[in-house]
Amino acid sequence: MRRSSFQSAISLGLCCIALAFSSTTVEAQQKRGAQPIPSVVVDIVREKDVSQTGDFIGRVEAVNSVNIRARVKGVLESRNFVDGQTVTQDQLLFVIESAPYQVVVDQRRAELASARATEINAAADFRRKKALVGLSVVFRAKLDEARAALASAQATVLKSQAALRAAQLDLGYTKILSPLTGRISKARYSVGNLVGSDSDPLATVTSIDPIHVTIGVSEKDLIEARKRGINLNKPSFIPTIVLSDGSAYEGEGRFDYIAPTVDQSTDTVAIRASFPNPKGVLLPGQFVTVLVHPKARKRAISIAQTAIQ
Repeated sequence: MRRSSFQSAISLGLCCIALAFSSTTVEAQQKRGAQPIPSVVVDIVREKDVSQTGDFIGRVEAVNSVNIRARVKGVLESRNFVDGQTVTQDQLLFVIESAPYQVVVDQRRAELASARATEINAAADFRRKKALVGLSVVFRAKLDEARAALASAQATVLKSQAALRAAQLDLGYTKILSPLTGRISKARYSVGNLVGSDSDPLATVTSIDPIHVTIGVSEKDLIEARKRGINLNKPSFIPTIVLSDGSAYEGEGRFDYIAPTVDQSTDTVAIRASFPNPKGVLLPGQFVTVLVHPKARKRAISIAQTAIQ
């Protein structure tokens, strides 16, 4: 009888404990339901370039820019290019009326022919008198006169040859060729205008491939670069470009010039890099961001900070 009562008491105690635990568990679950579940960020471990780089504002500059000018006076007869297009070296750009200059060339040729005829006559006269002097038929004074006449005729020939070359040069200047390959500006004169050596440039040809980008580097940064052994022949840094839209420019550049003096107005030193520009993406005058990387890149494992707790 006592044993049955004892078992009943134990059963009742276990039931009470179970009810109490169940109540505590439900209460804990309700409390957790009221609080947000902590988020966990998962990231892929990657290897990336962790080299220290510097960024600078650079201005794009043309390697060569040439103003096309008329060297002789005349009326423009033709224009042989499209404004803004690429022209090649020695391409015909403008033609100035050539008829007046052709007339001068013809005149100079006639003068040269006359001078040569006079030279031939003077030479023959000199040879005859030289032979007669030996026979005592002609006085030596006459021989000296013949020698002087021959020298004068020879000088006239040289003068006529020079005049002919000058006339041919003027005639050649009536055809204006491009001195380099590049992009040409809008023509400043139309066909029919009178132009000359005192006129404004007819157009401008600007080379765009390759192209230069100049940056200003502080004296402090340049001193640090010198300590690392900066060398234009074997540069230890490579420049790249970020365009104004945030995209990376294709192709790396090469530093080819360091200014010998510090700009006192900005306390910087101008450093120039050359970039290939076959597609004409870079245009003279625009601003770009230049990133300077060490040639020996340093790579390391990279993990997002938000993924580390």
